[in-house]
Amino acid sequence: MQVRLTSVWAAALGGLALGGALALAAPTATAQPQNAPRPAASAAASANCPALLQHTVPRLQDEQPQALCQYAGRVLLVVNTASYCGFTDQYTGLEALNAKYAARGLVVMGFPSNDFRQEDADAKKIAALCFNTFGVRFPMFTPISVRGPSAHPLFAQLATATGQAPAWNFNKYLVGRNGVPVAHFGSTVSPSNPQLVAAIERALGAGR
Repeated sequence: MQVRLTSVWAAALGGLALGGALALAAPTATAQPQNAPRPAASAAASANCPALLQHTVPRLQDEQPQALCQYAGRVLLVVNTASYCGFTDQYTGLEALNAKYAARGLVVMGFPSNDFRQEDADAKKIAALCFNTFGVRFPMFTPISVRGPSAHPLFAQLATATGQAPAWNFNKYLVGRNGVPVAHFGSTVSPSNPQLVAAIERALGAGR
């Protein structure tokens, strides 16, 4: 498994180790994604929003449109997810990352996709798996295509910037606070992988 890097991080990151699945997290009644956009601040946010985030995607739990510009200035870990994949247990590790680093500015973003024929057609079932089974609190969005000619523009931009389109579910794109992709991590790189964690910590510290 290779990691394709951009910008100054290329020298800092090496080969990646494979990681395993983590234990399930217990849900709560309020286990819903946070960080809803503030309409009053939308104009100001757009003015400072990098091109990568100038998209609107419905959130998973209620299909309310979400301007991705609300995450400008954060470090992002963008992941294409699926419900019936051998890597689905990575939801737990992704939630652990989000919980650990949210206060420092990390946002994990999950985008379900059926491009590899392992996602449910029913958004309510996807939501139940994420929020109830795995206790996900990070933002989840409605299913999109993540590769090929029908890929959502966000993933098309990520693939162009890193040279890597998703080869399977649970690819991970690390994006810096300036909206520039830093690295691509493949499906076999677990959320607890030391080099992924180190890359996140470096991105969080950049410009601070």
